[in-house]
Amino acid sequence: MNPGIAYALGAYTLWGMFPLYFKLLQSVPAMQILAHRMVWSLGLVLLILLALRRFAWLARVDRRVVARFALSAVLLGCNWGTYIWAVNHGHVVEASLGYYINPLLNVALGTLLLHERLRPAQWLAIAVAACGVLWMSVDVGRVPWIALALALSFAGYSLARKTAPLGSLEGLALETALMFPLALAYLAWCSAHGSNAFAAGDPSLRATLVAAGPVTTVPLLLFAAGARRITLSLLGVLQYLTPTLLLVLGVLLYHEPFSANRALGFGLVWCGIALYLGDSLLRRRIAAPA
Repeated sequence: MNPGIAYALGAYTLWGMFPLYFKLLQSVPAMQILAHRMVWSLGLVLLILLALRRFAWLARVDRRVVARFALSAVLLGCNWGTYIWAVNHGHVVEASLGYYINPLLNVALGTLLLHERLRPAQWLAIAVAACGVLWMSVDVGRVPWIALALALSFAGYSLARKTAPLGSLEGLALETALMFPLALAYLAWCSAHGSNAFAAGDPSLRATLVAAGPVTTVPLLLFAAGARRITLSLLGVLQYLTPTLLLVLGVLLYHEPFSANRALGFGLVWCGIALYLGDSLLRRRIAAPA
């Protein structure tokens, strides 16, 4: 197997298994889990950079770079916080919908903001997926805000990082460094009010919270290693492993409702994804001989 495929599969599998980790912290408020994720991720990333002696990038950090990464840090924090809350409040299935929608939303943002051109089949794919989201909104009587918040925040984050001047590891270091003071201040406030779960918890709970560092960083490193070794189109196909694992966990392990109407909505989203992938593969086959 191409090592890049193995790295990418590892990253997407770990992301798909995240609910197993966050469910261990169900007694901890989502905001505190988010704060620990920021704190311990920064610590681990700095250790990796120190081991690799990769600090030359700091010379390129100016006000414009900090402002750009402040925006990506806000979007990443919103995505992390929404995901943690969704998992620990019984919305794993809706979270999976967000990550099914995300790639198509990336395409739509690329068209609207980066002036990338879409073929008719790709527009049709986005329209079919949008119908699936609209159908589920009508069925449950509300907009699936968790799915849309996850898709919008991560699509915005991807867009912000697309033209960022720093690599994956260095960018994560700057993002978590920008989030670190807020996270630390929030945890200090929790301690002052006697609600800090880390301070009151047993050694097992504390170790699980500290594990937020490697849980966050390891999949990102695997993804970066995989992305450098395989084509973007293959990476795009493999990314659907994550929401599929989330859907399976939500329905089979956590017994979240998955009615026929919801299945129809998911089916429309899947049809949109299939249309987009099919059109991309067909265009590549046509272009290959040329």
